[in-house]
Amino acid sequence: MRGHDWINSCFPDELIVEIFSRLHSKSTRDACSLVCRRWFRLERRTRTTLRIGATHLFLHRLPSRFSNIRNLYIDERLSIPLHLVRPINLLPFLHLNLNLNLNFIFIFIFFQGKRRPNDEEGDLDSLCLSDAGLSALGEGFPKLHKLGLIWCSNVSSDGLTSLARKCTSLKALDLQGCYVGDQGLAAVGQCCKQLEDLNLRFCEGLTDTGLVELALGVGKSLKSLGVAACAKITDISMEAVGSHCRSLETLSLDSECIHNKGLLAVAQGCPTLKVLKLQCINVTDDALQAVGANCLSLELLALYSFQRFTDKGLRGIGNGCKKLKNLTLIDCYFISDKGLEAIANGCKELTHLEVNGCHNIGTLGLEYIGRSCQYLTELALLYCHRIGDVSLLEVGKGCKFLQVLHLVDCSSIGDDAMCSIANGCRNLKKLHIRRCYKIGNKGLIAVGKHCKSLTDLSIRFCDRVGDGALTAIAEGCSLHYLNVSGCHQIGDAGVIAIARGCPQLCYLDVSVLQNLGDMAMAELGEHCTLLKEIVLSHCRQITDVGLTHLVKSCTLLESCQMVYCSGITSAGVATVVSSCPNMKKVLVEKWKVSQRTKRRAGSVIACLCVDL
Repeated sequence: MRGHDWINSCFPDELIVEIFSRLHSKSTRDACSLVCRRWFRLERRTRTTLRIGATHLFLHRLPSRFSNIRNLYIDERLSIPLHLVRPINLLPFLHLNLNLNLNFIFIFIFFQGKRRPNDEEGDLDSLCLSDAGLSALGEGFPKLHKLGLIWCSNVSSDGLTSLARKCTSLKALDLQGCYVGDQGLAAVGQCCKQLEDLNLRFCEGLTDTGLVELALGVGKSLKSLGVAACAKITDISMEAVGSHCRSLETLSLDSECIHNKGLLAVAQGCPTLKVLKLQCINVTDDALQAVGANCLSLELLALYSFQRFTDKGLRGIGNGCKKLKNLTLIDCYFISDKGLEAIANGCKELTHLEVNGCHNIGTLGLEYIGRSCQYLTELALLYCHRIGDVSLLEVGKGCKFLQVLHLVDCSSIGDDAMCSIANGCRNLKKLHIRRCYKIGNKGLIAVGKHCKSLTDLSIRFCDRVGDGALTAIAEGCSLHYLNVSGCHQIGDAGVIAIARGCPQLCYLDVSVLQNLGDMAMAELGEHCTLLKEIVLSHCRQITDVGLTHLVKSCTLLESCQMVYCSGITSAGVATVVSSCPNMKKVLVEKWKVSQRTKRRAGSVIACLCVDL
């Protein structure tokens, strides 16, 4: 019978909750929750995860509304720019069956109003999580498993202590940017015996005392630890970790206060270590050799800005860490080809390699990798001016499973290298090249001919790449992502070929293409109806006419950037906004936005259009 609510009449709460629990799409669940008051209430029962910003005013309401929350993340980097906040009640609108995507648990009406100058600090403090709020969270969510307190600057040891005593099942705790002290961290160690994951990045109030107490308390369960910019945490803490945290699998250290002594203790005491990320300028080869000798299960090693160790340390890793799969070397100035040779000879299972700004690594080092590491799937070479074509010839011959290749400012790599990659690495799915001026049409044509699985291509500021390359790519590949920003030889012909050959295209960046005009926009509008993001900035030949053709069928567009396009006027901006109901971001000069456009799409234009 029309108008009769059969579902709510016949289905019990338990069955509706079970249905909601099987909906994995957040947007679908959000839409269902707005059907009626009952569905709104029942859907909240199925929520296990909340991500919110600065909402101290509403924390006391969370437990009663979301009774099954296990994972809670509060990030106060999500700042509120205006001064006054008033909550809006959603319930009067719940009779509307709207397919809305709710990105936040609460919706606020923000408005600019008059206030006294000395009220600002009080208003902001009221929006920040306090010790009282944290205590209330512990009271309301005693079964929390994961808690993130990101840059919650008003939280202290008192609040953390109160929460730790109530949330004894806590398994993951992120305190990034919180000024908590040793007392709070010690309480976590005493009460949360199941803690496995702890992040202490930018916790400036901590000293060795707190971390040592924590290691004593949760040493048997702790598996992951991150420490960065904690000036008072030294080798003493790392020695405690090495002594008590025998199950530690992941360690991330960024500190000038950690020396060999601390890392040696971890290497000797944590044999199950699998992930090690270090930015410690006072650590030397001796520590890395200890890691190689003791941490035989190591799978990922990332070394940042090391200036006190050499190939000797990498030889230790190559000799001992046979299971190493992922190696990142950034600004490691004293590592040479011999270091990579040791890795290639000892770590045959290597799948990911990034070499960034290591100026002593050249062609020979990468040749060793190409010959020995046949399972390599991802390779990134950034600012490697000494690595030439011959190295990628070996990679093309030996690394048949390569799927991702990044090349940035590699001035000695050219078309011969790309032809070798294309011929040998036919499973390539992602290719990103930036400012490699020797790479031109020849190399990209080979990629289009042989790499049929390529879906993600970025060729930025490569002056020798033109329309011929894009035509070959369009004939051989079905791209979803394309960025050709700054490739001045590319014009309408190349982009038209892409439009006709890649109907699955979702992202396109054609910024700074001076020869691109309205014909290409018309073809994109006709063939690439799935397009969601487009960047047209600094394209002076594109006009309102081209934009009209583009948005006629590309109604799924969510983002459009068209800064410094002299042919685009306020009429073109209005056309984009009115034709694309899903639009979330429009970047354009402020003076091109009419008052009518502001009224029609204020949330899109007002926030994102600026004077440039």
